[in-house]
Amino acid sequence: MIAAAALLMTSCGGGGGRPNFGDNEYPVVTVGTSSTTMQSTYPATIKGVQDVEIHPKVQGFITQINVKEGQTVGAGQVLFVLDNVTYQAQVRQAQAAVNTAEASCNTAKLSFENSQKLHQNGVIGDFELQSATNQFEQAKAGLAQAQAALASAKEMLSYCYVKSPAAGVVGTLPFKVGTLVSAANTLTTVSNISSMEVYFSMTEKDVLEMGKNAGGLAGAIKDMPAVKLQLADGSLYGLDGTVTKMSGVIDPATGSVQMIAVFQNPEKILKSGGSGAIIIPTSNTNAIIIPQGCVSEVQNKKFVYTLQKDNKVKYTEIQVDPQNDGNNYIVTEGLKAGDKYVTNGITKLSDGMEIVPITPEKYQQKIQEQAKAMSAGDIVGAMK
Repeated sequence: MIAAAALLMTSCGGGGGRPNFGDNEYPVVTVGTSSTTMQSTYPATIKGVQDVEIHPKVQGFITQINVKEGQTVGAGQVLFVLDNVTYQAQVRQAQAAVNTAEASCNTAKLSFENSQKLHQNGVIGDFELQSATNQFEQAKAGLAQAQAALASAKEMLSYCYVKSPAAGVVGTLPFKVGTLVSAANTLTTVSNISSMEVYFSMTEKDVLEMGKNAGGLAGAIKDMPAVKLQLADGSLYGLDGTVTKMSGVIDPATGSVQMIAVFQNPEKILKSGGSGAIIIPTSNTNAIIIPQGCVSEVQNKKFVYTLQKDNKVKYTEIQVDPQNDGNNYIVTEGLKAGDKYVTNGITKLSDGMEIVPITPEKYQQKIQEQAKAMSAGDIVGAMK
């Protein structure tokens, strides 16, 4: 029962009331500095280092889909086959044209060689030789043109076999066999997920402060600590990442700068298009840390009671880091090392009130003594 009473009065003596000692005593501590590590969290989007959208170069009906979603593919592997009957016919037609042009070229060559011999023997004149020469050159040009048409037809046929330009993992397959597709359609996305780029945004203020402390943004990125990735289910990814890039432009709509952190992905756990949060640790070797229980909040402003030289308390506004652990605040403005503040019973205080400062240890001792002196009826009454 004594323990219950002590617990009750301790809770009342935190951010709320305090035991009634009758001597106006309040616990006071002196502000000091200590090292602390806080963390900042930023929403993030996960993307493969190389995300390649696959588009067909020609229009046609899909006749084969050779891969499945999530399958790992190599560069040059055939992913889709489009209806190619028309293009095969064009290749055969072009090949026939090449054969015809080759025959014409061979005939023109024989005629040219014969004309050369006749000209040497004085049988024909210069005009006849030049005519044979021109016909041979024309035949060679026709053969070259036919060969170019064949190469073009073969290239168009090859477009019916849609290949992966890079190694990676196949994304979604929105189209089925029999669908008519064209260059405007994205058949799938192949993502290189051996390592992943995680995109997140920092505020302009944070970026400027970071660059100021590191002697420039390039130095700030180099000096940034390893970052962690919190996945969509709340778990932490097993490997740390490194911030490697920063956008050179501030988004005027959000006032933020895009950052990119790279995470290795050997187990293929991370998927392109996923979401999460980047966690950046921040170390502070001269932090002023105070319990949240000694802070009162009025209209989104935070206050503590500081002790002045005449033992009167002053209602003092403070600024705190928005990141906290739920139990303590890191004070950024309003307190400095050597200041003194009241830790318990702040709801009983008022600005300018004179108190008798005691140590937190003596305060706890008095709580224990008062608890021992309380009767069962006192405890029940205190709990009402």
